[in-house]
Amino acid sequence: MSPITSVFNNLTKIQKYLVIAILVVLMYIATSTISYSLLIKSFVGKQSEDLASSIPTPSSIVEEDPKEPKTEECPLNGRMHTKKAKAAWDLRRPLAIMVENHSEARPQSGLTSADVIYEAVAEGGITRFMAVFLCNLSEVQVGPVRSARTYYLDWLSEYDALYAHVGGANTPGPANALGQIIQFDLKSLNQFGIGYPTYWRDYQRLGKPVATEHTMYSTTKKLWEVGAKKEWTATDSSGLRWDSEFEKWLFKDDSASDASAKLITVNFWEGKGDYQVEWIYDGACNCYKRKNGGADHTDLNNKQQISPKNVVIQFMRESRANDGYEGNVHLLYANKGQGKALILQDGKVIEGQWVKPNRQSREKFIDSEGSEIEFNRGQLWIQTVPEGSKVSY
Repeated sequence: MSPITSVFNNLTKIQKYLVIAILVVLMYIATSTISYSLLIKSFVGKQSEDLASSIPTPSSIVEEDPKEPKTEECPLNGRMHTKKAKAAWDLRRPLAIMVENHSEARPQSGLTSADVIYEAVAEGGITRFMAVFLCNLSEVQVGPVRSARTYYLDWLSEYDALYAHVGGANTPGPANALGQIIQFDLKSLNQFGIGYPTYWRDYQRLGKPVATEHTMYSTTKKLWEVGAKKEWTATDSSGLRWDSEFEKWLFKDDSASDASAKLITVNFWEGKGDYQVEWIYDGACNCYKRKNGGADHTDLNNKQQISPKNVVIQFMRESRANDGYEGNVHLLYANKGQGKALILQDGKVIEGQWVKPNRQSREKFIDSEGSEIEFNRGQLWIQTVPEGSKVSY
């Protein structure tokens, strides 16, 4: 007889009942704990798989067939595409996404895939982009996505586009971008009202921890899908196509010759060297390689240097909104009317003007003789700098 059995046999009847009860409770706790642990492990594993599968790779590649002729002109930048690509963009409207350019947010994702990009100072000499997408077949991962500013709404309105942003300036006054989005009845895809999984935060996007404001991401496909649920496809709920009154720019084939301006340096604010831009003309692609803050400006998705076919530098009066916001950082740009512009293409600088009568009218660029500029087919980059900014070439 074992010592444990001997001790048990010497117990009173009540003591035996208590021991048995305690053992039963301990066995129940042990088996429940094991079962719960296995269940949680399975559940968390499944959630992790779902989370991993819901976050896309940098670009879900849908290539245009190289054997299919490119006969269709993208209405935004004139680049030629296949009939398959046109069939896709005919079903949707342009999508504009706000992307930040803080030096700690570089390299960004998706900029090389946009059809048109607008750049201006958001605050404190730090520039911000509005990337406009329509004709790319791939699902493009884009970010970091940031907030809305009032002057971008004027350019956005030309396209009647979906507008992806994370909040925006909302102090009452002339810079109240969120209020103006409602006032102008714009097609807002504000992250504050949509959330995950359309938008998500990627804290390790650069292989190191970054501040929260540099982490918001989405994809063109996810954003177009939300737009479709709101009945904002190529045709809106009233039956009106987005391009029913859209004026395309004029486009031409490349006509590069001897380059007379191979390096163009653009300053936004004095003393803000991290945001100075250099455009270096490359005759091999008849395009302009971008440097930002002295370094090659690349796209995190494909590691390619940003290289638009055309660059517009437009000069506009910059002022403070004086809306009572802390530090008076909200800016205004006089982007309705007309002013000086420099157009970079084919290795040359064309001195001309920008013209935009009102918010919804199409901005046009004209040369010194009053003729509208014909752009090379390919990505267009439009930079807005304050009047008096130093541009050398």
